[in-house]
Amino acid sequence: MSAKATWKVSAAVMASRVLGLAREMMFTTIFGATDLLGSFQLAFRIPNLLRDLFAEGALSQAFVTTFSKRLKSEGDESAWALANKMMTLATVFMSLITVVGILAAPWLVDLLTMLARDGTNDRALGPDQIALTVTMVRVMYPFILLVSLAALVMGMLNAKNVFGMPALSSCFFNLGSMIGGAAIGYWMDPKWGPQSLIGFSIGVVIGGLAQLVCQFPALRTTGYRFAMDFNWRDSGVRQILRLMGPAVISSSVVQVNVVVNSMFAAGISLAAVSWLNCAFRLMQLPIGIFGVAVATVTLPALSRAAIGGISPEFSPTLAKGLRLVAFLVIPSTIGLAVLAEPIISVIYEHGKFTALQREQTALALRAYGYGLVFYAALKVLQPAFYAIDKRWFPMLVSFLALGLNLGFNYLFVYVFKWGHESLALTTSITASVNFLLLYLAMRKFSGDPGTVPLLVMLGKLLIAGGLMAAVCMLANHYLFADLAHTKIWLKIILLSATMGAASLVYFISAQALRVAEAGEALGMITRKLRR
Repeated sequence: MSAKATWKVSAAVMASRVLGLAREMMFTTIFGATDLLGSFQLAFRIPNLLRDLFAEGALSQAFVTTFSKRLKSEGDESAWALANKMMTLATVFMSLITVVGILAAPWLVDLLTMLARDGTNDRALGPDQIALTVTMVRVMYPFILLVSLAALVMGMLNAKNVFGMPALSSCFFNLGSMIGGAAIGYWMDPKWGPQSLIGFSIGVVIGGLAQLVCQFPALRTTGYRFAMDFNWRDSGVRQILRLMGPAVISSSVVQVNVVVNSMFAAGISLAAVSWLNCAFRLMQLPIGIFGVAVATVTLPALSRAAIGGISPEFSPTLAKGLRLVAFLVIPSTIGLAVLAEPIISVIYEHGKFTALQREQTALALRAYGYGLVFYAALKVLQPAFYAIDKRWFPMLVSFLALGLNLGFNYLFVYVFKWGHESLALTTSITASVNFLLLYLAMRKFSGDPGTVPLLVMLGKLLIAGGLMAAVCMLANHYLFADLAHTKIWLKIILLSATMGAASLVYFISAQALRVAEAGEALGMITRKLRR
């Protein structure tokens, strides 16, 4: 696994995540974290879940694993033929899923909102809210077809060691959905009422199309030429489908849990859906920038290292990926947890987003933070099971995780009467248990990937993280005591300075404690500056 490739992908994914955050900021500025925005986010949960289950989860991982092995064992021509079969199959199948989803939208919305209509609260949704949500689901459903094809194209490019444009493709989704959605939304309702959200729903489809099309030039340079191929009895196709079956359940368990959380949140209030979504978007920043980036580079290498059995390179490659995730995500976890309110204030507290909404979102963000490192590490660990053809074990663990999620949600919300932040805490607990069980299993299947060195490194990072947290806590006390009355430009300056100082303390501490990844990062920065 190339550290240089990892950092390049991280930079590309960072740009995508920042644009995704800008998109979220646009929504909260226009609508606030209100019931109206909650309806849109609830509607987007359905195609977004399918994206994680099929496109960016199971389909992507299964395809990259099989396609990489086909490239190495049989060459480009055979691999491109497999790609054509999968592109054709995905087009047909996802088109059918889209049609079924559009027809079944009323029942899907009923399912998502059933806890808001269970007679235990007075927050029953009105018919207008239900009708609007159903319409938005129907408008957004073609997104799953477009993003599934985009995921296949991304897999082809990654297997050919092209990482930049695939990682940037999500930028085009965010730009397309923002620009297209805002233009159509304003045209439909200049006062940004409920009808404008239908325009933003159309923008989601525009963004999905942009995410697919932007990768075509890079794909063409690799030598790929698309041709419809309905011969789906190919051994590679069967292998991808075999991998996908368990992966549909296991690879996106946290996303399934988020949807379950949305159902419970809707039972609290639709505004709670918005608070959780805003917090989850911030949590996704380090996961997307670091966890997904490391996984993107690691999976093809793991797949090649598992051809004909587990080679000696497999465990060191996996260990390197986990170490990188820990080094990069731990400071993000500390920063998001300790500086939750200043960060949310700078990013979201504009327009109709209020101080109360900031406080409620911060509660959810801190609860998500407890499981952030485990969540990011799962992005690297889960695909490793598909590379060694042990796809069934993550599936079994996922059943347990789903049960835990449902059980803790019910316990926290209906027995303890806790608020929406308890739903985020459940996600953290589930991700943590999921990772620990998978890690123990991987030790048995492929040998110890270096548990003792990893624990030693984590101890060092916790020391560095503790020093970083002290800097953030001092800033909270002296700089961010009165966020409601601090000018936005001053908050940006103070927060930037705090994050810079805290990051520097973490990096210097990690370097002093001889964390290898800190040395690698310093070496890359030094080489860049010398150019």
